[in-house]
Amino acid sequence: MEITKVLHMNGGVGETSYTNNSSIQRKVTSMTGPIAEEAITALYSSISPSPSTLAIADLGCSTGANALFAVSELIKAVENMRHNNNEPHAYQIFLNDLPGNDFNTVFRTLPKFQKENGRCFFAGVPGSFYDRLFPNKFLHFIHSSYSLQFLSQVPEGIECNKGNISMASTSPPSVIDAYHRQFQNDFLAFLKYRAQELVPGGRMVITFVGRRGKDPWNPEWELLAAAFNEMVSEGLIEEEKVDVFNIPHYKPCPSDVEAEVLKEGSFSINRLEVSGLDWIAIDKEFGQRSNREDEEVGGYGTMRCMRAVAEPMLISHFGEGIMEDLFHRYRLLIIQQIAKEKTELINVTVSLTRRPA
Repeated sequence: MEITKVLHMNGGVGETSYTNNSSIQRKVTSMTGPIAEEAITALYSSISPSPSTLAIADLGCSTGANALFAVSELIKAVENMRHNNNEPHAYQIFLNDLPGNDFNTVFRTLPKFQKENGRCFFAGVPGSFYDRLFPNKFLHFIHSSYSLQFLSQVPEGIECNKGNISMASTSPPSVIDAYHRQFQNDFLAFLKYRAQELVPGGRMVITFVGRRGKDPWNPEWELLAAAFNEMVSEGLIEEEKVDVFNIPHYKPCPSDVEAEVLKEGSFSINRLEVSGLDWIAIDKEFGQRSNREDEEVGGYGTMRCMRAVAEPMLISHFGEGIMEDLFHRYRLLIIQQIAKEKTELINVTVSLTRRPA
């Protein structure tokens, strides 16, 4: 799997597009927004004299309205601080994602955004955030939400992860260790490069899809693997094809994040928090948006979000022909899971300050 080509959300504005199936990500941005707003207002207050332009980067911006939602909230937070200040102020916004991202859908919304938000100047920055993206001491603030759980590559040495498509509760310890090492290497590189790109005192807020503790239970991907295994048992997919497929995805727990920040050494931790979003609440929100009754939406919210996120990777390996059947089965497994026990998407959010050089 060539990650830079297939790791992107479903583009466009169709029924299975990320644009129309990313309410979970928007909800999480709202939930964690106060942490980001606290960070950017603290940053703005700490700079003297006040800068005429703030340089903000959103890393892993994806596509659709969510690509600008976090940025708009950050701008509002600063403008609320500046309400008595009539000096001209501008925002330089950099939207980053891998080259396969549907940037065009984002760019089409910019004229309206700029009209509503004043002096905002945008640039797309295609590339991996595990590499350098900006010049030294160039940015004031970095935001990233629901992106860094994706790794730069599938870990090596996980051929024994049969029956799974990610790190899972049934994965051998060697597989879990391999995923953890890949996360350590990737996040350490990410921190090193961002330390070079942020001004001293610059701020960074990151939200991962994560875990509360070390338990490797990974319901979203484990249920998808179960759907694949059903199709294998019915002869619809070759078992070998599933056994050799793994997602470059690691859910860190708070101690994973803290350890790498301390190891890299360029940042101080202001906040490190965990929050959760119940799968049933996700379905209810989907029902309200689609005007469907509760019994019609069971599993749909989580299924459609996962499809928008994972489908390009799955199609690259399995082809497009099985997708409808796969995600129908996946939805039924989600219904069974939420009937059995409370299941949550766990968010790990960290707020960092760049130490003086």
